[in-house]
Amino acid sequence: MELKWLEDYLALAKHGSFSKAAEARFVTQPAFSRRIRSLENWLGVSLVDRTQYPTSFTEAGKAFLEQAESLKNQIYSSRHQLTCLVNDMTEIMVLSQHSLAVSFLPDWLEQVESVMSDTLIRVNTDNLHDSLESFIAGTGDFLLCFSSPDIMQELDRDDVESLHVAMDRVVPVTAVRADGEPVYDPSQGSLRWASYPKESFLGRLIAPVSFLEPKSKIKLHKVCENALAEGLKALVAKGYSIAWLPQSLVKKELDEGSMAILPYPLQSIDLSINIYRRKTKTNTVSERFWQHLLTLYKDGE
Repeated sequence: MELKWLEDYLALAKHGSFSKAAEARFVTQPAFSRRIRSLENWLGVSLVDRTQYPTSFTEAGKAFLEQAESLKNQIYSSRHQLTCLVNDMTEIMVLSQHSLAVSFLPDWLEQVESVMSDTLIRVNTDNLHDSLESFIAGTGDFLLCFSSPDIMQELDRDDVESLHVAMDRVVPVTAVRADGEPVYDPSQGSLRWASYPKESFLGRLIAPVSFLEPKSKIKLHKVCENALAEGLKALVAKGYSIAWLPQSLVKKELDEGSMAILPYPLQSIDLSINIYRRKTKTNTVSERFWQHLLTLYKDGE
């Protein structure tokens, strides 16, 4: 039995369809379906009536819903109690996306450490999906990540609160040659493009802008996929392709002139950087940290 199977099942009940539930859980629909099957195999009963549309549950499935919610809450409660028992309460853990750990965290930590000098700030970096799952499961005290109302549905819940701390932009960039000319330019017509997997946060975010208007003569030829923005940045730097990257991640290159933002009709997207916390997972140190953040960013909410 895996905790994520219970959360998948509860998401299915909440959203009413495999496709919507998979989207909310940041996994592909085939992967989501396999996890529901795994839960059914472990329990030894069918939970979903697959002969009916829209999605409906068997009698066993309906009976298990309340139990699944109770089991999930018990597991989280036990984990929280044990964590509080053994953890050094003079430290906090911040879960962060990879790209933010590189581009945003160093300067941000200098800002927030002024009243936290006696506290160890542990940073655990991962992709957004895994960081979000760890945060919801109670592993970390805070989640620092890019945010979009259309995508971050998992955090739209009563026991989670957030604070806006900064803005960034996802911009289409190209390498620039020694003579100052961009390696790629919209006038070329066809552009080599390195992108994120479509089910990833940034992949879903840039999908609307990466598909150009029908009348546009520009064609994007996808040549590589990589879930890490830093990986795509390395490809751009070598002149391998263009890519949409957080502007903060390529600030140095843009300032130095070794990279450039591509002009219209390629578009950029404003992106919020938020920090989240679980209201039910607080202690004296994390509460002091949160109050310090409120003081720093109260005008940015």
